[in-house]
Order: sequence, then structure tokens, then C-alpha cells
Amino acid sequence: MSTGLSHHDAFFRKFLGDIAIARDFLEIHLPKNFRDKCDFNTLAMESGSFIDDDLRGHCSDMLYSLQTTTGKAYIYFLIEHQSRPMKLMAFRLLRYSVAAMHRHLEQGNETLPVIIPLLFYHGKKSPYPYSTHWLDCFADRPLAESVYMQAFPLIDVTIMPDEHILTHRRVALLEIVQKHIRTRDMLELVGELACLLEQWQISQEQCKTLIYYLAEAGNTVDAEAFIRQLAQQAPPHYREGMMTIAEQLEAKGLQKGRQEGLQEGLQKGLQKGLQEGILKGEKKASLKIAQHMLSSGIAREAVKQFTGLSDADLNELS
Repeated sequence: MSTGLSHHDAFFRKFLGDIAIARDFLEIHLPKNFRDKCDFNTLAMESGSFIDDDLRGHCSDMLYSLQTTTGKAYIYFLIEHQSRPMKLMAFRLLRYSVAAMHRHLEQGNETLPVIIPLLFYHGKKSPYPYSTHWLDCFADRPLAESVYMQAFPLIDVTIMPDEHILTHRRVALLEIVQKHIRTRDMLELVGELACLLEQWQISQEQCKTLIYYLAEAGNTVDAEAFIRQLAQQAPPHYREGMMTIAEQLEAKGLQKGRQEGLQEGLQKGLQKGLQEGILKGEKKASLKIAQHMLSSGIAREAVKQFTGLSDADLNELS
């Protein structure tokens, strides 16, 4: 069976790999509303494949591009090789179309191209028994339409008033922190955070995650002071954990200060040693030049002026 599929794949590729044949195929089989937008003189074969490895024995893909009245569009072909039709073939076509869109973006484009999937069917069962609309792949199509045929819901906490967020029960703590994490000093939110912790209990692990997040990503000049102040106002069973984190931050800050001081000292020591080494090297070279000049009979004053050495330096050569 696999040999037959391989021959079938080669047969289709041999014919549809010919642009003239592919052009005739599209002009005949594309729906009129699509066909009227296409400039078939610009039809070109695109490289690459989007078929999963485990499906290669059952289908092959052919990808073409052409210019339309609105810009460059892609025509995508999926050749069905199975003798039995597939109920979720529409979803598979959608997956490959999205893959082609993704590659289009990776090539530097900033908008999505229109992908027109075409399914060529030649199975034994006739006519093709399943819908080619991907929304029919859902058990509840009306619900799927209500989700995918309109803009996705947006939860924009940046425009929500704080008093509105505070009514959001157990999710209020998450939202108020996310809203202000970059824009307000966390010390200003201590009262609100403490009230939320009192009203809506969270686990010790969630509280620990919250405190670390605020300390590391929050906009505050003194994370340790913020945590200590929050611990004083928060419910008692959270205080020990918060104070432990504050102490860890304090120890971490001291350690960081010591490391920075050590590094600064080492850097200064290296620089000083290097400078002293250079000076010593320069003086040694000057003494050698001076000795050579004196042995050549050049006057002492002239040697001092030329080398920059002192009388004491020259006396060392005697």
C-alpha cells in the first residue's frame, strides 16, 4: 500500500509541479470570488512543506504564491491519499494554513497572508461525506462560532479603576498587583494588599510567590522595607513567612555589598599594580639608556634632560 501511495504522490507532484498545469488547475477549481482576485501570471511554486512526518505516507502538500488585487496571497494544496475520507480534514487544512502564515511572518512580513486550502479527493466513498468547514469539527458549532468569529475577549487591567478591581473577589490580588507592578511604588499599595489578604485567603505558597514577585519585579526603592511593612498589616499567619523573606533579602543585600566592595578593591589593586609596573618598567628602560649615553661621553646634564632621571637616579649607575 505504501508503494501505491508513493507512486500516487509522485504522480501528483510531477503534474502540479508544472506551473502551467497548476495555473489551469486553479483557474478551473478555485471559487469565482477567489479567482477574480488572482493574477495567475504571477503564480510561483513556494518551497517548504508543512505536513507532519507521521502523515507523509498519506498526503502531500503543494504551496503556491501569487499576486492578488490586495497583495501577495498563498494558495495551499493538500492532496488526500486515503481511500477513506477523514472527518477532521478541515482542521488539518487549518493547521497547515496557519503554519504557512507563520513562515510568511518569519520572512519579515508584518501582516498575515490569505491562505486558500484546496482538498483534492479521490476516495472510494462518493461524494465526500464530511464538511470542509473547520468549525464543523467542533461538537458545539454555535459556541465555536461565538468564540472564533469575533474578536477575542480582552482583559485590560491598565484601564480598570482600582475600586472596580477590588470587587473581583479572589482574583483581585492578582489583578491589582499586575496593574501597578511597573507604575507605582509598592509601598503605596501595602494597605490594599493587606486588606485583600485578609478578605480572600491564599495559600502560604501563593503568598510566598507573591512576595518574591513584588520584591524582584516591583517598582519600589526598598523591597525589604515594603515586605516588613506589609507583614505588619497582613493577617498574622502570613507574617512569619514574609519576615523570613525580608531577612533573606537583607542578607542578600549585605552579601551583594560585600562582593561589590571586594570586586572594587580588587579592581583598584590591579589598576594600581599595573600602573606601578609600568612606571618601574619605564624607569628601568630610562636607566639603561642613561648608562649607555654616559658611557658614550654625553654630558650628565644632557642625559638628565633627555631621560627625565634625577641625579639620585644617575648616581645608582655609578
